Amino acid sequence: MGESDGSERRKYHRVGTDQVISFAEVDQADQLAVSKNLSTGGISFEVVGVEINLGDILRVTFNVEHHTIVATGRVVWATDTDPITQEVGIEFYEIDPESARRLEEAIEPALTPVDGY
Repeated sequence: MGESDGSERRKYHRVGTDQVISFAEVDQADQLAVSKNLSTGGISFEVVGVEINLGDILRVTFNVEHHTIVATGRVVWATDTDPITQEVGIEFYEIDPESARRLEEAIEPALTPVDGY
């Protein structure tokens, strides 16, 4: 039997986002995408006119508050949403400690209940 209680099964908590980010295969020119959600462990984003494959290694650049974060990750899923659009999820495997700290500080307050609820 599958779980049906709606409990969170993801490894990291995610927060929704819709900012323009850049991404590229390592040592390639940056391309633009729109982020969908972000966690301390990875990011998902939507790309148009670019084919991305499972296992690809990508560098992503995005903003968290007033700080620019650059991280490298592996594509862990990619879904075609229409003939020219993909939604992609990467798991970070290289992010400097200061950027990781800033990312965690930005995400954790979004998960804290307001007024104890």
